[in-house]
Amino acid sequence: MTSRSGCPIAATLDLVGDRWTLVILRDMLNGKTKFSDFLGSPERITTNVLADRLLKMEASGLIRKRPYQERPERFAYTLTSKGRALHPVVREMCRWANAEIPGTWTPPPAFMRDLPRDA
Repeated sequence: MTSRSGCPIAATLDLVGDRWTLVILRDMLNGKTKFSDFLGSPERITTNVLADRLLKMEASGLIRKRPYQERPERFAYTLTSKGRALHPVVREMCRWANAEIPGTWTPPPAFMRDLPRDA
């Protein structure tokens, strides 16, 4: 993937700065792995947008997909080490939102802890 500039913030936003990628990442960090799991999130992503974002996340190396069913073919999605490395960033976004945006949800304690290195 090419970034619009060498700025680290712009390059990161080129990768995860759309409306849905960090929400999908959040769901994966909270244990969701299947297409139908992501559709059940409160933000109500549409199937076509979800399919597009999963493809982009896989192409950028944030996730990998593996088949878990043959007929019909279905996949489970897991974070790569590159995807898991975004966990501290997302946690800090949660901390900031909880402090600065009234009414935001408090993340589960497990989400706010460090991930095991080999997760």
